[in-house]
Amino acid sequence: MTIAIITLDARGLTLARKLAAALPDATTHRLAGRAPKGDECPSDIVFENAMDHLRAVFAAGTTIVGVCAAGILIRALGPHVSDKRRDPPVLAVSGDGAAIVPLIGGHHGANDLARRIEVITGGVAAITTASDGAFGFALDDPPDGWRIENPDQLKPTAAALLAGEAVSLTVECGSADWLGDEPWTKDAARTVRVTDRADAETETDLVLRPPVLALGVGCERNVGFDELRDLVHKTLRDANLSPNAVACVASIDLKSDEAAVLALAQELGRPARFFTAAELEAESPRLKTPSDIVFRETGCHGVSEGAALAAAGSDSELIVAKTKSARATCAIARATDNIDAHAVGQARGVLDVVGIGPGDAAWRTPDASHAIARADSVVGYSLYLDIVADIMKPGARVDSELGAEEDRVRHALDLAANGGRVALVSSGDAGIYALATLVFELLETSDDPRWNRIAINVIPGVSAMQAAAARAGAPLGHDFCAVSLSDLLTPRDVILQRLGAAASAGFVTALYNPQSRTRRILLDEARKIFMNARPADTPVVIARNLGRADESVTLTTLSDFDPGAVDMLTIVILGGADTKTIKRGATRWTYTPRGYGVTEGRKS
Repeated sequence: MTIAIITLDARGLTLARKLAAALPDATTHRLAGRAPKGDECPSDIVFENAMDHLRAVFAAGTTIVGVCAAGILIRALGPHVSDKRRDPPVLAVSGDGAAIVPLIGGHHGANDLARRIEVITGGVAAITTASDGAFGFALDDPPDGWRIENPDQLKPTAAALLAGEAVSLTVECGSADWLGDEPWTKDAARTVRVTDRADAETETDLVLRPPVLALGVGCERNVGFDELRDLVHKTLRDANLSPNAVACVASIDLKSDEAAVLALAQELGRPARFFTAAELEAESPRLKTPSDIVFRETGCHGVSEGAALAAAGSDSELIVAKTKSARATCAIARATDNIDAHAVGQARGVLDVVGIGPGDAAWRTPDASHAIARADSVVGYSLYLDIVADIMKPGARVDSELGAEEDRVRHALDLAANGGRVALVSSGDAGIYALATLVFELLETSDDPRWNRIAINVIPGVSAMQAAAARAGAPLGHDFCAVSLSDLLTPRDVILQRLGAAASAGFVTALYNPQSRTRRILLDEARKIFMNARPADTPVVIARNLGRADESVTLTTLSDFDPGAVDMLTIVILGGADTKTIKRGATRWTYTPRGYGVTEGRKS
């Protein structure tokens, strides 16, 4: 759970820092200008607008502990609360720590967090959910990994407990310490039953499934999902085992990108975990059907049995030996205690290549914010990481120097190959003159097979040309193109050829990477090429530092355009054959007509 401790005044700041120091994965967020002079901690995340910041953190799925009035949190987040199963927990804590009130997600972490905070502050956790207040647990909020077999029995069972009626607790496997010793009685008519048996009585018993079964699978490459799924469900049925008691789907790391294995884990709603051949070979003394053929192919004597035993732990029992279909195998081990699926083996690595837009958080997509907030590692150029620091997990930041793009991407791929969830951050759109292309270039030329098994997602962002166009009006309203003036990777004569083609074709043209301290010629040549093809009064948009405090947007013309005023933080949009600048009131706008009708173009 990633936690943002958010405070709006100096009084709450002291408590916020105390909580952040005591709670894992917690950071202090404070309103700008509210820290006492000399008490500005570099690790604090500073924000300017409380309402916007609260909404951004909430949208990123981060738990919020507001050291402030509950009303502020309600007004900021109320319109954005949608689903009690998915919304992150939100708590209000008084400035002196005396009152801790879970507002959202009581049964999804807020109540537990409130109890942890009351120990730290000496205050009182105001738990308002009924069963928590009476017994210290909630039947409808079991620990991670547990499943409720028959939710229709939740309400009558909880009602019976609250009414003081006799309810018994029967634990057949795993550990149910979270249910405590009270208020259970023996031999009651109503029972809460903890079991992995598929045939457990569900008419009157509330059946809870503990995560005690490890499902090991093996298969040939590109096996059909239907075959693997049917094998697994038949094996579970024949063994009288419930799929809801499966803690994880386990296999050898060679299968971490196997579509059928991943789809099976998704269907079961359980994580897929993977082990090296050496880790599986360590289980060979406990295998029931070791195979020399499998050893020659994979480096271990059994994939499905070995994976099941490795995931279930050293004290586990292989209760279903390897069963086969034409192209797949599965086996099942039962753990003596509950399995923490996220602590065994390794997950399939994920690399999210994220475009964060021009810089303003309001221009960052929710998908991008979610990717950054859930990442174990966020890799990027320091300036870009500063922009998204408020939504990262503590310790996730991995800084990279400007110009070290290839090293940055390689490091991100390595982190993902080791099972991490990684966000590789680009400004603007990750796929437009940015890092997504480099990711795929390195994949194509790499000889590291681990990289090939990573899940890669490219998450779009608002590009610089979109942001510049929006600020200026609508210059990209009809056909347009983009040309980078950086000749570090593209030969100079190719750039000039493309500029000439764009100019003669009448395209609106966005110029990326227009100029730097060492590249001062091509922008002036671009201006000359367009001056020869278009009227001198053709509109030009010069946009610098978009989405940041010193943003500037200038509307000028080709004849008045001064390339010397442009740097690498600037994007230039050269108008097309039909682009116009209009003035309405005190404001000037640039736009390009849509061209749906037959219009006479500007003479060139």
